[in-house]
Amino acid sequence: MLRIEHLTKTYPGGKTAVRDLSLHVCPGDITGFIGHNGAGKTTTIKAAVGILEFDEGEIFIDGIPMRQDPLACKQKLAYIPDNPDLYPYLTGIQYLNFVADLFGVSARDRSARVERYAGAFGITGVLGDMISSYSHGMRQKLAVTAALVHEPRLLVLDEPFVGLDPEAVVTLKGLMHELCAAGAAVFFSTHVLDVAERLCNKVVIIKQGRLVTAGETAALTGGKPLEEVFMEVVRGDGADSASVKTRSV
Repeated sequence: MLRIEHLTKTYPGGKTAVRDLSLHVCPGDITGFIGHNGAGKTTTIKAAVGILEFDEGEIFIDGIPMRQDPLACKQKLAYIPDNPDLYPYLTGIQYLNFVADLFGVSARDRSARVERYAGAFGITGVLGDMISSYSHGMRQKLAVTAALVHEPRLLVLDEPFVGLDPEAVVTLKGLMHELCAAGAAVFFSTHVLDVAERLCNKVVIIKQGRLVTAGETAALTGGKPLEEVFMEVVRGDGADSASVKTRSV
């Protein structure tokens, strides 16, 4: 569903944020994308969803190359940043209708999906209010609802659980599983490693813009807590660390 091949991105001034990165996210996968601050996670995600141009490599969404047909790629995915930048002077329902219009969602389908997802997150009662009046958590819930209104084949999220209350976190996890059970895929970055360990069937770890290890969560951790494996990888020392680095997809 998402295939990144030899991605390299260097910013003006010479800082290379991502170096020759390759990873695959298949239909049905919930893949956690893990790394320290500045490891290149957000750069990779923004390139994957067509926001950021890149210097080398290629990105494919459901087999379509991003560089050749970015619009077709974007029609198949939904992206939720860590701090969604919504339109404050629209009401919640106006924003959802705007997104549904962009993706050509019929009136019947959008009505059913808005009812379902807004209801699941408990924001139905505030959809008539201006977004400027929403709390951070409410904006996050609206952004997730908007992302799901066109039933994306690939859901990409950057720190999706930040700002959500515990009930909304449980709801979002359940929706991720539902999407993947229907043949879609989820790719998200997180610093909450215990959540990634429990939720993700696959994990990708990067360090300084390079892939360090990736694979099935259970095989990658080998019975250890993901937190322990991550610390071995990022510190890059010890015999156990060397064994972890050999695992990849």
